[in-house]
Amino acid sequence: MTLNRWQLEPGYLFRRSQQIAVAVFSEECDQFGLTCLQYSTLSRIRETPGIDVTRLSEIMEFDRSTLGGVVERLEIKGYIRRSGTIEDKRIKLLEITRQGQAILAQIEPHLGKVNRRIFSCFTAEEQKLLSKLLTHLIVQNVDIGKSPPTKAEPSVIISLRSGTRAKRRASDGQRKQHRYAKSV
Repeated sequence: MTLNRWQLEPGYLFRRSQQIAVAVFSEECDQFGLTCLQYSTLSRIRETPGIDVTRLSEIMEFDRSTLGGVVERLEIKGYIRRSGTIEDKRIKLLEITRQGQAILAQIEPHLGKVNRRIFSCFTAEEQKLLSKLLTHLIVQNVDIGKSPPTKAEPSVIISLRSGTRAKRRASDGQRKQHRYAKSV
């Protein structure tokens, strides 16, 4: 295959790589009825029960409106539950359901195959190098392309399991974003 000059540009290469990764995920996991983004969202909610959509969008580095639609579809499927807080009825806290736990348990064994297929054209050494280079790119550009935070205060996460309120301080990256947003 002969590549055109524009096919060697980073933008094209990253976009096309992402298309390939999503297509492989779909081929291997389509039977579960979840998109890549739905799977990722469900996994993050499982990791952080009681998170709200605003905080979820911050940690996933996704815009809140898109993620709101994903959360709505997951709720319709019965994989998550939203509940209001006593303090502010507008805030909806997210928790994974038993059905959501079950779908994750079914899909996760297939993720190894997804990763193997995506990396199959690389040697083990090339895979490590690619992962290292992509990680370096992301770390060096941590604040580029992120949506500005919606609040200047640290996010509050309420534990649904214990019913107690637990404040979680913003990460260093969030504090940088807050300082940047205030300076602009």
